[in-house]
Amino acid sequence: MSSHKHLFNGGCHPPENKDATKDLESRPAKAPAFVAVSFSQHIGKPSTPLVKVGERVLRGQRIADNQGFVSAPAHASVSGTAKGVVQLRHPLGFLVDALKIENDGLDEWHPDANQDRDVSAMTPDEIRKAVQDAGIVGMGGATFPTHVKLAPPPDKPMDTLVLNGAECEPYLTADDRLMTERPEEILRGMELMAKAVNAKTLIVGIEDNKPRAIKSMQDAAARIGVKVDVRALPVMYPQGAEKQLIYATTGRVVPAGGLPMDVGVLVHNTASAYACYEACRYNQPITERIVTVTGPGVRKPANLWVRIGTMAKVLLDECEFDANATKKLIVGGPMMGMPMRDLEWATTKGGNGVLCLTDPAAYVYDPCIRCGRCVDACPMGLLPCTLSNYGEANLLAEAVDVNARDCIECGCCSYVCPSKRPIVQWVRMEKAEINRKAQLAAASK
Repeated sequence: MSSHKHLFNGGCHPPENKDATKDLESRPAKAPAFVAVSFSQHIGKPSTPLVKVGERVLRGQRIADNQGFVSAPAHASVSGTAKGVVQLRHPLGFLVDALKIENDGLDEWHPDANQDRDVSAMTPDEIRKAVQDAGIVGMGGATFPTHVKLAPPPDKPMDTLVLNGAECEPYLTADDRLMTERPEEILRGMELMAKAVNAKTLIVGIEDNKPRAIKSMQDAAARIGVKVDVRALPVMYPQGAEKQLIYATTGRVVPAGGLPMDVGVLVHNTASAYACYEACRYNQPITERIVTVTGPGVRKPANLWVRIGTMAKVLLDECEFDANATKKLIVGGPMMGMPMRDLEWATTKGGNGVLCLTDPAAYVYDPCIRCGRCVDACPMGLLPCTLSNYGEANLLAEAVDVNARDCIECGCCSYVCPSKRPIVQWVRMEKAEINRKAQLAAASK
C-alpha cells in the first residue's frame, strides 16, 4: 500500500458524519410490492420500452433498450407483471417515464441472465459488450454509460486505470462497505476494465479514514494476485472528484476543458467495477445496488442492497423515516446530492445514498459579502461567487467567459460561504442551461 504523493489546491473539510453507518454491514432491503424502473438512469438518451402492459417479466430481463451509443438499457429488478408506464420525479427535477412492475415474490431470473461464464478468455470487445448489455453506468452518481468510457478513441491510449474509492461525501458509506465486504469482486472487475482499454497500471484511491476498506482491498489483492497499488489518500473534500483524484494518485493534471483520457487515465467508481465483474462473470445486469440511508431524520440508518426502482417511501419506511422532523431530503450526499421535494421518486443505478436532514436553517441565506472564501476553496481555481451571480442573473455568455463549464459541482463554495448562499445550485442550473442552448444550436444547424 502506498501513501499519497499529491494534494490538490482548494477543497474543504466538512464533518464526516459517517459514524451512524460505517460499522453496519450491508444487508438486503425488504422486497418491495412493486418497482418503477426508470428509462432515464444515465447520461444520454433515455432507453426505449420493450415490454407491453400485462406481460410477465423476469428479473434481469431487458425491459428497455439503449437508444444509440451514449445510452444504456434497463432491466427488471424483480419478476412479476408489467403494469404500465408511470411518471416519476428525477433528482434533477424533471419527470421521467418508468415501467411499473408488480412483484410476484418469486424472484425468478430470466434464462439469459445469472449464468456462470468463463471470463479468462474474454476479449476487450466482449467485455465492452457485456458491460453495455448489463446497462452499467457510473455508479458514484455521474451515471455516464460505462461501455462508452471503455471505448476511448484510438488516438487516446490509456495506460492507467484508477478506481475511485475515496467516498469523500459526508454521511455516505456505501463504497466503504462494498470495498470492505466484496473486495475480490471489485478487483476482478477492475482487471476486466483494464483489459478492455489495455491499461497496465492499476490504482485504487481510498481516503485514509477508511482503514478497514484499505486493508480489505490490500489483502484481497495479495490473495488473488492482482497487481494494484492501493493508495491511501488524505481526507480532503472533494478527493473523489475525477480530476482531483487523478492528480492525487498520478500527479497528472487534466487540462481545462479536457478529459481524463487526455492524460492517459481512466477513472471508474468501485461500485461500477463490482457491477462489471457481475456482468462479465455471471451475465448479471444491474438489478440492485448498495445504498446508504442515513441522517438524523431516520431512526434506523443502514447500508442496504436495494432493488432498482424501489419507491422512496418503501425504502425510507424500512429505516423508520421521520417525515415530520425531516426538513430536507437529499438523493446522494449533502455536498453534491440533489434535494427532493416529495417521495414520488424511485431508486436508480446512480443513487448511492438517501440523506434525511432535520435542520431548517439549510433554506436560509444572505447576500454575498465578497469575502473570497469560495475562491480559496474551489479545487478548480474558479470564481464561484462571480459564477453564481451570473447564474442568478441568467448571464450565460458571461458565465462561459469565466469557465463555468469547468465547475465540477463539488459544493465546496456553498459549504464555506458565511452567508450560506446556494452557490453550487446556481452554477449547476447555469451549466445546464448553457448545455441546453448549445444542444439546440447544434441541432438547428
